[in-house]
Amino acid sequence: MNLLTIGLKETIQQASIDFMRPDCILGRVALEHKHMYRVWTEEGELLCEVSGKMAFEAAGREDYPAVGDWVMVAARSGEGAGTIHGLLPRFSKFSRKSAGRTAEEQIVAANVDVVFLVNSLNDDLNLRRIERYLLLAWESGANPVIVLSKADLCADVEEKVALVEAIAYGVPVISVSAEMNEGLDQLLPYLAPGKTVALLGSSGVGKSTLTNKLLGEEKQAVKGIREADDKGRHTTTHRELILLPNGAVLIDTPGMRELQLWESQDGLSEAFSDIEEIADTCKFRDCQHNDEPGCAVQEAIFSGVLPAERLASYNKLQKELAYIERKADKRAQTEEKKRWKTIHKQIKHKKR
Repeated sequence: MNLLTIGLKETIQQASIDFMRPDCILGRVALEHKHMYRVWTEEGELLCEVSGKMAFEAAGREDYPAVGDWVMVAARSGEGAGTIHGLLPRFSKFSRKSAGRTAEEQIVAANVDVVFLVNSLNDDLNLRRIERYLLLAWESGANPVIVLSKADLCADVEEKVALVEAIAYGVPVISVSAEMNEGLDQLLPYLAPGKTVALLGSSGVGKSTLTNKLLGEEKQAVKGIREADDKGRHTTTHRELILLPNGAVLIDTPGMRELQLWESQDGLSEAFSDIEEIADTCKFRDCQHNDEPGCAVQEAIFSGVLPAERLASYNKLQKELAYIERKADKRAQTEEKKRWKTIHKQIKHKKR
């Protein structure tokens, strides 16, 4: 496999040359499943696991490979297997907080150039959810594109596109119907050879159908929406790299039933740049945009320039990020204490 066709960049190639182990080759994680990884290499696809040393030194989930990562592998080509000894620096990663009460990062996709944020143009269209996706997309380092799917099921496409454009400043918004082959040509400029594009969205918004159309074959299983509540049904069960006929790499992902934020302060500024620009003209620098005199944000809401719901969403996401940051700090302190205890035990054991 030619690594250039699956997204190899000069910086990654240089990092692989600088890697300390000469017996390792470069590869890209195509699929992850219970700490086993399918890795694309120039010697073919290898089934790999991380080395014991790498697992021991991992401080958290981000130190393990994710789909889209570039890794250094000691290959056993005759067995179709290998051992991952190194994880190369990521130029982008789309992360969210993992499910559950602990503050732990889950990397959805790594080394992505463009993120297609797929939302269905049916009754399940949710502007607040799109704001969340945009926030994490900006934080990831990839360029977001909003794809509004199932346009054939919507009677007022232009109206809904305008609603989305109002909360997505500077982000392309493209309506498509994969079933009717409409609007797909507008996606092609983002699917250049060697580029990596991740499809993200809730269950049943049409990601698998879109993947099949772009691939030109029925690779991904497809289910329709539930008539009872007009919501989609979960089909894709894992994240996977897919090589398109034109040379672009697509990462299809399972539908996200919940999208919890993960350390996205910079993304918040990008996703809500309209509010922050208005806030710069408030009378007081520490204005909370409640009932302070000279609040430009409240004036914008009163005059109809800014929807009150958007400010409420901004405040909610700010509080959520602050809560996650506090929990992550506590978890990091706990992990650091555990790490030092392990080191001290090893030192004592060596002295005996």
